[in-house]
Amino acid sequence: MPNLEAFASVVEHGSLNRAAQTLNISQPALSRKIAQLEEQLGILLFDRKGKKLELTRLGQICYEYAIELSEMERKLLLRIAEYRSSYKSITIGASLTTLQSTLPDLIALYTRDFPETDIKAITGKTHEIVSLVKEKKVDLGLVASKIDSPELTCVPLFDDHLCLVLPAYHKWADKPAIEITELQELPMILFSKGTWYRILMDELFHRYTVYPDVKMEIDSFEAILRLVSTCNVATLLPKSYLRQMMLDNNGLVLRNIPELQETTRTTSLLFGHESTLNASTRQWIRKAKEHYARDGNALL
Repeated sequence: MPNLEAFASVVEHGSLNRAAQTLNISQPALSRKIAQLEEQLGILLFDRKGKKLELTRLGQICYEYAIELSEMERKLLLRIAEYRSSYKSITIGASLTTLQSTLPDLIALYTRDFPETDIKAITGKTHEIVSLVKEKKVDLGLVASKIDSPELTCVPLFDDHLCLVLPAYHKWADKPAIEITELQELPMILFSKGTWYRILMDELFHRYTVYPDVKMEIDSFEAILRLVSTCNVATLLPKSYLRQMMLDNNGLVLRNIPELQETTRTTSLLFGHESTLNASTRQWIRKAKEHYARDGNALL
């Protein structure tokens, strides 16, 4: 009943005129609200004795309920405010490569201290993640690139480059040195076309006029690792993704080729103006900066 608040104000001020001033409406408009409420309830709320208003018994009952409803509304708004301030949520936009290589480590790092945080991830190509951050559809972005945009803050975390990965029984597993030209017609599984790392690979191959024998193109690092030994082929994967235990479990070895240093990418965090970030997002950014500041590849 929207007119209950106006009725309660009249009771508390003891005058239509003073209540109208408090509510910032005209006295005739307030009188109409009281009349509408009386008509809706089918009762008289006041005994009108000249200019003096006295509550009827039913008017007193209605006033008590109006006060109770006002208190319930106050408590509801307070609970909503408390929930919003305590609710912890982060939505992250991650490019396909960072989703597989960097995001799992950052999630593990963050949830160790903030286990109650609800973390959601949306994946896409780098330009799609940039758009999501600009449109505030995600709280922050994680991409394998440096982004120069006046609308966004780009925080570089670390540099990364591709490495040659071979089955442990491969003929090159113990070879002292491998040159880029030796990748010519080498059977390989590569990351899918259109991704940043595949673009880097293709640029590298073109620069050195090297064309491997590409057996498969897959958009999953994990699937590539599983297939390298099975199919006795080589692959190129970002160093940030490769862990010694992961290599050991899949019977693989990692080899560096000097020219692969040219495939360096910078993994970065993207976000809008810091004043618009919620507390959880600010904590995420702080922990990511601190973590990579302790790491040798950190750029902070």
